[in-house]
Amino acid sequence: MIVGVKDSLKLIGISAISFCAVLVCAMFLNYLIDVNLAADMAGAQAAALYKAQVLTAKVVVAVTGGCLGVAAMIMLFFYIKNYIDAHKNELGILKAMGYSNFRIALHFWSFGFGVFFGTALGFAISYAIMPEFYRAQTEGGALPELAIGFHAEVLAYTVIIPTVLFAVGAILYAAIKLSRPVIELIKDREKCSDKMCREKPDDKPFLVSLKRSVLSSKKTLVFFIMFASFCFSAMTQMSVSMDDYAGPMLMAMMMVIGLALAFLSMLIAVVSAVNGNAKTLAMLRVFGYSRTECCNAVLGGYRPFAYLGFAIGTAYQYGLLKIMVELVFKDFGVPELKFDYVVMLISLAAFILLYEGMIFVNVQRIKKISLKQIMAEN
Repeated sequence: MIVGVKDSLKLIGISAISFCAVLVCAMFLNYLIDVNLAADMAGAQAAALYKAQVLTAKVVVAVTGGCLGVAAMIMLFFYIKNYIDAHKNELGILKAMGYSNFRIALHFWSFGFGVFFGTALGFAISYAIMPEFYRAQTEGGALPELAIGFHAEVLAYTVIIPTVLFAVGAILYAAIKLSRPVIELIKDREKCSDKMCREKPDDKPFLVSLKRSVLSSKKTLVFFIMFASFCFSAMTQMSVSMDDYAGPMLMAMMMVIGLALAFLSMLIAVVSAVNGNAKTLAMLRVFGYSRTECCNAVLGGYRPFAYLGFAIGTAYQYGLLKIMVELVFKDFGVPELKFDYVVMLISLAAFILLYEGMIFVNVQRIKKISLKQIMAEN
């Protein structure tokens, strides 16, 4: 079993997230090391300013690297699960021929290429714009300009180690997902729990029952849509709320990265939701249901989870910034953080337009695909 080029191209989302994470983290890690070296030789007043910048760098690296790293890992696991679900028969045949789960899973190391490409490109771009970043950090003359040093540990932390970790993680996760009986893979049959098997037939209207069935059969997709909504809410609001606590260059970078991550996550989530239910949508059309009824029955069930993810993201970004301002920067005279309802409402409006617009566009695309073509692809 070989993961093809077409499957590898789907990792563009992971590459983009890895690029954004390393672009920020590499600059701040490099700056953190150079600032620490300069602080050891600075006077008391300059040392205090250096300390503030060191704290800022640590927070930015932890928040940006942590959030984007988790986002990339969740996206990686989502891709692997989708790949395994789409190739159940082939994988089941390999297992029937005597291949172990781990031997098959070893081929999934190639999913780490997406991470390597993104991190390597992010590292290279970060060094290209690092002179301007250093100048922005010392703007105003309060601190002397720092010389940019190349630190091998930054390359290890941002490119080599993440690539290895993601490749190993892909292998282990694939081995776990493959640890199912061969008959379930070949026959494309999921094992039901005792509780599910004992459930009585549902006497609710057909479309209501269909909505519940779609959600229960695609729990991973439900979680991914919640996570994408969470990313959109947190990153867009956080980038604007940091206006009083970061320089214009960092503010612009956070805004661009936040919008890119938010758009990309939502796009992948919505496209996956529509494509994952393409057969069901086509069957409903054949039986005469309208486009509105199809959307509400198949895709409408995801909507409450999307808005729940947005609400959680709003609370998360506010809580995180509150902790950063009151604990990390309490001695540096930064202004008090207040919840910005205007920014939240603007972000919510943008989210509604983006989420509903993406669903509408992708459903229109599915409408043009014949039932015969969808059945042939499945």
